[in-house]
Amino acid sequence: MGFIEELRQQRWDDHRFYHHNRINQALHLVSACCFLASYVLLFIDPVMAVFVGWLLAFVLRQIGHFYFEPTTYDEVNDVSHEHKESVKVGYNLKRKVILISVWVGSAALLYAQPAMFGLFATGEFANTYWHNLAMLWLFTGFGALLFRTIHLFFLMGVQSGLVWFTKILTDPFHDVLIYHKSPYFIVKGEMYDTMEDWYDESLVKQKFSASS
Repeated sequence: MGFIEELRQQRWDDHRFYHHNRINQALHLVSACCFLASYVLLFIDPVMAVFVGWLLAFVLRQIGHFYFEPTTYDEVNDVSHEHKESVKVGYNLKRKVILISVWVGSAALLYAQPAMFGLFATGEFANTYWHNLAMLWLFTGFGALLFRTIHLFFLMGVQSGLVWFTKILTDPFHDVLIYHKSPYFIVKGEMYDTMEDWYDESLVKQKFSASS
């Protein structure tokens, strides 16, 4: 597959395997808007950008996955949850638990060790705890992104790693595009996406190529 074709495929697999629940889709919509705000804030107030990205966008996203998305047998795609976890290109639920543990643990470690073993200045030149935490979480986010990208270089090839890297950075734009109607479906009482209209090949190509 070419780069764009693989990007479309990764997006399609991510959607059909992990975004059945409309509440999860709606939370991804709100999360995407928060991430887009965070992108803008990076150039204005990096500290605020990090807190918007981690405490709002990231948390809302994971609430959707852990609490609303079914983990039973996937009748729509005719695969088990274990199969979906094994073929997940990015961070599956088990890897996300590790990432969340690192994220929360880093905040606790910084509270106990304000200098972070010499990483941050102390005394009269010290920044506030929240400023240092934002910097720590910024490095954590970029570190997690780069770690999995390089890991994929060895597992699936350089192109697949770069495709996933591109997908993650552009997901907020794409999520707004494909999930903007999710609140409407919730109001209608349609709590699960049957994916029926997504299995039209031409429609899939149109929707999953729009933000490539």
